[in-house]
Amino acid sequence: MYQQIFLRNVLRLLDEKQMTRQALAHKAGMSISFLSDLTHGKANPSLKIMAAIASALEVPLPQLLEVTQGSPTVQEEAGSYGAGQRLPAGMSRVAAVLTDYQAFNVRQWDEANRKRIAKGKARGL
Repeated sequence: MYQQIFLRNVLRLLDEKQMTRQALAHKAGMSISFLSDLTHGKANPSLKIMAAIASALEVPLPQLLEVTQGSPTVQEEAGSYGAGQRLPAGMSRVAAVLTDYQAFNVRQWDEANRKRIAKGKARGL
């Protein structure tokens, strides 16, 4: 389970930072083929590897293992606006610590924005 969370967060950050897998592999001190195996679920990262990737992405390691309630899976996210796809102009992806009430509101906004993005894709925008 932690591998899927880790993978989702790494792919999301690569997209947000507009960094290639090759650049990440170089900064993390590993081969592109090994990183490719990691991102395709063919290899299991050690703690040392996860720390190197976190350092290369300039984020704390716990952030790469963080999951929020209701977070989409890797497959759901890749099918909507996740890994490998950019958010539409004017939208941002953020992580935050919120009260239950604030989180409820944010989930409502997220759902509305996902629907808006899906409609835009259906219209070819």
